[in-house]
Amino acid sequence: MAKVSARRNIENSLHRYGFVAVAGVDEVGRGCLAGPVMAGAVILHPDRRIDGLADSKACTAAQRERLHDEICRKCVSWAVVSVLPDEIDRINIHQATLQAMRRAVLSLAPLPDAVLVDAFRIPSLPMAQRGVIGGDRRASAIAAASIVAKVTRDRLMQVLHDADPRYGFDRHKGYATADHLSAVARFGYSSQHRRTFRPATLFDTID
Repeated sequence: MAKVSARRNIENSLHRYGFVAVAGVDEVGRGCLAGPVMAGAVILHPDRRIDGLADSKACTAAQRERLHDEICRKCVSWAVVSVLPDEIDRINIHQATLQAMRRAVLSLAPLPDAVLVDAFRIPSLPMAQRGVIGGDRRASAIAAASIVAKVTRDRLMQVLHDADPRYGFDRHKGYATADHLSAVARFGYSSQHRRTFRPATLFDTID
């Protein structure tokens, strides 16, 4: 994916309508077999430029690390919230993603008066919101949220790998790579796996 810097056009238009604190929110880990789903929320400072801000998927790991630290240092407010595998299994991944995003927004201080969400809307938010298709490429606040969430989750998956290296969480971060599926077939699910996420190739090999 080519790296294209996210723009502030959408945030700026909201500022012109009188909204002061505009947050972006995005999730990471929705499609994983293991680890939490996480949501990041960020209110960028309108006068503090962050060069190279882009969709986390278009950045290298080193770029994400640099941008994460710069975002946290320069923004008005940021938050990252996790929903763990047992809750994902209990309420399903879609509801868990919405819960993580809602909790992340409500963890911001100050609370935003408008929220930009990647792709869809979050139920029960007590402030204005707008879903933005391709938001992590089109809105800088959403791009910032995607980077903060991605780096936080990647760091956690490294910690989980250090505690149990059998699955290779440091490499695939919980996604369903061939190596990960092979490890699950060999060792079964760990406490970090989502038991409602069962690829068809594993139905006959895992209890």
